[in-house]
Amino acid sequence: MSRVRITLGDQVVTAKLNDSRTARLITDALPFESTAQFWGDEVYFSIPVTAGEEDAQANVPSGTVAYWPPGKALCLFFGQKPYSPVNVVGQLDSDPNVLRQASEGQGVRVESA
Repeated sequence: MSRVRITLGDQVVTAKLNDSRTARLITDALPFESTAQFWGDEVYFSIPVTAGEEDAQANVPSGTVAYWPPGKALCLFFGQKPYSPVNVVGQLDSDPNVLRQASEGQGVRVESA
């Protein structure tokens, strides 16, 4: 398992990634930057990883970190269920509600923690 730090504007969260193939691809691509987008209570952003579905889930709990194959995006859930099935790749370490303070269009940086 690896750990990542995700910076969205002034907000910083950390997450523990699992040992899935998709999580390893994400770890191998670190660090990377993107732009935050929102869909309900989910922040997502495109990342330089291409992966197919891997035990994709249609419902995930708040705090889940997931990869959305159709959008090649990393998703951070804080209340929203996925638009379509996602590959669960980890879990946030802290209260996911801090993500409510982030804004659409903010810069995002993901790096090893």
